[in-house]
Amino acid sequence: MDEAASVQSTHEGRIGRLLLNRPKALNALDLEMIRGLAAALEGWRDRPSVHAVLIEGAGGRAFCAGGDIRAVRDAALAGDNVAIERFFAEEYALNEAIARYPKPYIALIDGVCMGGGIGVSVHGTFRIASEHAIFAMPETGIGLFPDIGASYFLPRLPGELGMYLALTGAQLRGADAVHAGLATHFVRREALADLAAAITRDGPAVIAGFAAPLPPFSLAAHRARIDACFSAPSVAEIFARLAANEEEFAQATLAVLKTRSPAALLWSFALLRRGAARELRACLAQELALTRKVTRHPDFLEGVRAMVVDKDRTPHWSAPSIDAVDAMAIDALFA
Repeated sequence: MDEAASVQSTHEGRIGRLLLNRPKALNALDLEMIRGLAAALEGWRDRPSVHAVLIEGAGGRAFCAGGDIRAVRDAALAGDNVAIERFFAEEYALNEAIARYPKPYIALIDGVCMGGGIGVSVHGTFRIASEHAIFAMPETGIGLFPDIGASYFLPRLPGELGMYLALTGAQLRGADAVHAGLATHFVRREALADLAAAITRDGPAVIAGFAAPLPPFSLAAHRARIDACFSAPSVAEIFARLAANEEEFAQATLAVLKTRSPAALLWSFALLRRGAARELRACLAQELALTRKVTRHPDFLEGVRAMVVDKDRTPHWSAPSIDAVDAMAIDALFA
């Protein structure tokens, strides 16, 4: 094992173990890591001595904070469309490979798990989240859209939770992620090392014995409001329904939406509505097609600049509101 490698792969006991090893970058995925994960999974696919795969993140702060979106922006600014295509195509192929993997795939999620981190966990068999796990799809805040198969799995969460999470980028802690369906088990951080050792020794059957009781869902009191507002037939109607409700949650949600890229809200809404009726492969294909256009959009370049590069948190979107976005241009993205 190369201890300096950004993905460490080892065969221990009955398990193939993967460690995302870029802790200073919160284990954000670059192309080398994507290829390392794909190669390890392919190598273990038909090996009889590997009964399951276990993936973790190094450093204690993050499982995986997402894809290396700064590098994508740099490629877009340089006009390197080949590099952008390569990154997303290989990332999405990895997501599908995890979803179709013939052996149990187990993610131990402790710390930040966003975007691409959800992509290398949610498609697996078991997603074990600690109380320190933080799940989010924050793409509308950087002028992108929920990808890595999110247009498939988000519409399949209970009620309209998926659309709510997609448009707002709201964060869910570990137990809440189980309630929402993004994770399968809630295990306290102090038990994770023992769980990993037990899985290595005895396989995934031990997972249930380590699960902690679930605390109440923090969004339980707001579920009806989320469903009522985010089931609307358009983003404009979501805004209107939230504005018409004087509850603090509705007003806070509306305030968050007003900070997101108006264009990104519209194309993300359209993407998820289409994904509700498609299989994973078709969703990933649609997402890949969308990256070719959206990564050239000024909101993506500006959003990543404001949130990731300069970190001034004050993006200047190309349209001041959803009403100012050209609806025909949004439709053309899906042509």
